[in-house]
Amino acid sequence: MTSNKLSVRDLDVRGKRVFLRVDFNVPLEAGRITDDTRVRAALPTLRLLLEGGAGVVAASHLGRPKGKPNPAMSLQPVAVRLSEILGRPVPLAVDCVGPETEARARALAPGDLMLLENLRFHPEEEKNDAVFARRLAALADLYVNDAFGAAHRAHASVAALAALLPQAAAGLLMDKEITALSRLRDHPEAPYVALLGGAKVSDKIDLIEKLMEKTQAILVGGAMAYTFLKAGGVGVGGSRVEADRLEAAAAIAARARARGVRLVLPVDHIVAAGPEPGAPHRTTTEAAIPDGLVGLDIGPRTCAAFADEIRAARTVFWNGPLGLFEVRPYDAGTLAAARAIAEARPFSVVGGGDSVAAVTRLGLVDRFTHVSTGGGASLEFLSGLTLPGVAALNDAPAGARAERS
Repeated sequence: MTSNKLSVRDLDVRGKRVFLRVDFNVPLEAGRITDDTRVRAALPTLRLLLEGGAGVVAASHLGRPKGKPNPAMSLQPVAVRLSEILGRPVPLAVDCVGPETEARARALAPGDLMLLENLRFHPEEEKNDAVFARRLAALADLYVNDAFGAAHRAHASVAALAALLPQAAAGLLMDKEITALSRLRDHPEAPYVALLGGAKVSDKIDLIEKLMEKTQAILVGGAMAYTFLKAGGVGVGGSRVEADRLEAAAAIAARARARGVRLVLPVDHIVAAGPEPGAPHRTTTEAAIPDGLVGLDIGPRTCAAFADEIRAARTVFWNGPLGLFEVRPYDAGTLAAARAIAEARPFSVVGGGDSVAAVTRLGLVDRFTHVSTGGGASLEFLSGLTLPGVAALNDAPAGARAERS
């Protein structure tokens, strides 16, 4: 199965200027990048374009500068890191639009690259402003979007701009995301198991409703599990609970039973008086958590039960940590899930920062079918919502789709 969108591989880019929307929204500390994963994720598309003879105008947002220039959110550190990786200078335009930037874009020769300054330094970017999009369109001949993580935003560089250039195609990363997530959403091979963690049920209600149409089991960990447990009448001590989502959690559990979908909740927990590192902790013998204690991770029996479900699956989707992943030893459940999926080797997709961090920490990235960079975009896609950045791309001709299949 492949994406039905036009791919960068379908374009003739030689001698053309290509506007490449990337996701360089990287973490910074004292002006230095602390994790360059998103920069490296764009390299296959970037190199394909440069080696194909395109002049590339790369563009991204960084942080939330609220529509005005902010030196702390400049893309200069990204230009420096990209220069180091590529072994060539990567000039940074002083602005993403304007006469000077347009002149520099027109001067690009085949194989040249320039990086625009932060798109969100202009308030029109987040407003999907048509005039601003036309100013961006003046920089290039073709459009390629490789920023799946921003595809759920109807912003000018993601949505409006795509309609203003003759061809709008998916980059290699975007294409991989659409292909993998489409398989999960539309044609997953059974048995299909979803593993969900994180803090809030409210963030995943639409997703869970959609998953119940395709999955045979949904495994729930993280703080969201305590809301489900309490909704089912199980005591959770002082654990984090979304009180305003108890009815929704109970309704989801009822619908899962009616559909024959197993909603698998923790049967034991790692608990402590509080989340502070080094605090005394212990394992409960049952699903209930005593008063005065908080659940901070799934327990060993739950890890084993989740692993059994994973081993029986042909398809697994995982989003969200199963405990307080950033504080040891409450990362044990999340790491155990990563190992179980890697060992079982189903068609597997993992997304979400801490889930991906667990896979990366264990060196298991290559054991997963797809590691998604999408975050909120992935969840919205799987929930059945239309992503503006995907909808804006041209559909691939039937012949191109057949060749890629």
